[in-house]
Amino acid sequence: MKLVDASLEYVRSISPYQPGKPIGELAREMGLIEASIVKLASNENPLGMSPRAREAAVNAVASVERYPDGNGFLLKSALSAHLGVAPEQIVLGNGSNDVLELAARAFLSAGRSAVYAQYAFAVYPLATHAVGARGIEVPARDHGHDLDAMLAAVSADTRVVFIANPNNPTGTFIPGARIEAFLERAAPDVLVVLDEAYTEYLLPEQAYDSIAWLDRFPNLLVSRTFSKAYGLAGLRIGYGVGSREVVDLLNRVRQPFNVTSVGLAAACAALEDREFLERSAHINRRGMEQITDAFNELGLEWIPSAGNFVTFRVGDAAAVNQALLRQGVIVRPIAGYGLPEWLRVSIGLPEDNARFIAALKTALA
Repeated sequence: MKLVDASLEYVRSISPYQPGKPIGELAREMGLIEASIVKLASNENPLGMSPRAREAAVNAVASVERYPDGNGFLLKSALSAHLGVAPEQIVLGNGSNDVLELAARAFLSAGRSAVYAQYAFAVYPLATHAVGARGIEVPARDHGHDLDAMLAAVSADTRVVFIANPNNPTGTFIPGARIEAFLERAAPDVLVVLDEAYTEYLLPEQAYDSIAWLDRFPNLLVSRTFSKAYGLAGLRIGYGVGSREVVDLLNRVRQPFNVTSVGLAAACAALEDREFLERSAHINRRGMEQITDAFNELGLEWIPSAGNFVTFRVGDAAAVNQALLRQGVIVRPIAGYGLPEWLRVSIGLPEDNARFIAALKTALA
């Protein structure tokens, strides 16, 4: 028997997560100059990071020979004041992906199941299967979550339900009232993980306060990140907010130093820079209009998005993607999500969006 054959079967069955293509990799493959490449594949903030966060990160580098604060006291204190919850209700993660995996490790195992939607974030099935649990994928409705069907899919062994709002990669949005109604009907022994990685991009009329539900629903865990609107993707800072009991369990399976000192410092500073966050949301709205107007001009089908990206249909997505890559434009193929005719593009600066639109027109010609 080979060594790998002695590994856990459910681990061998996992399809590894495929990130967006790095700029350096495309430059090597196509012989392009890195500075000429536009990357709109990973839903990153085109403004970069807050100047305050950058300054805090640079200052923190001076002490990287020390281990970070394993409890994240300063960031938890800042989040506590920002959200109006106790620090004991907050768990920090190496990105929000880490928080999702902590939930799976604390509540799932062989003989248990998790429910998630078709076309939802790839980490949900990955985290579920990595602990030997059974995944229950519920067919999407209009490329988004069918909450009634998801509730009906919950079985006796279900211990986690994953809900993304807005959803990645399709960008679909669920009004807060519908999620609240779902929570009212969900069994109290099922953890509902509400993944709000893109919540800072919601329009004012879409906004809802999930944190306010925690007192009523102790089985709710809200997951958020500093990777998107805050622009700290490379520093890997996420957090979860829930009941003290749930957060205590997640901390028991969390790695001792899962968040870096540089990331902690940058996140504290980023949280204070409301002006940067508002500017990020504004440029995203303008860029979304710029790109979707072009889709309409080209007669392309696209999915209305509440995030900082939009998914669009081109037919032979693999061929169109290659044509874009040859022009130095990186978007995200999503065939792995079961959408082989679609591509996802992140919203960039106006000039980056214009470059993408011109390249897309050439690719479709």
